[in-house]
Formats: sequence, structure tokens, C-alpha cells
Amino acid sequence: MNEQDLIYRLRKRAEIRRQIPGRKSVQEGTTDRIADLLDEASVEIEKLREKCRVLEITLDYDKWI
Repeated sequence: MNEQDLIYRLRKRAEIRRQIPGRKSVQEGTTDRIADLLDEASVEIEKLREKCRVLEITLDYDKWI
């Protein structure tokens, strides 16, 4: 995956947040809500991209029928 891609950057940032020793959530062993939100956003963007891709293929197909 391209390092400039938004999904990559969101996931990388979430990963980094979860590894920072000074973060309260890391010290307490709890989940980082912002990191979880970043991951959730990346999953939603992936789903939307896939839906757009399918729609583009469908529309292109319909154009030639």
C-alpha cells in the first residue's frame, strides 16, 4: 500500500499511538479510543472505496449494453 494513502496513514498513526510508552492507555493497558477511531475510519473508507469501485464498474458496464 502507498505510504501517502489515507488508509495507510490512519492505520500507521493508530499503531504509533498504541506504542507510545508515556500514553495513559498504554501504561494502564487499556484501549486507546482515538486509535480505535482511526482504525474504524480506515475500515469505513475501505468499504466506501470498494462500493465506489463496484459502482464505477457497474456504470461502465451499463454504458455498453
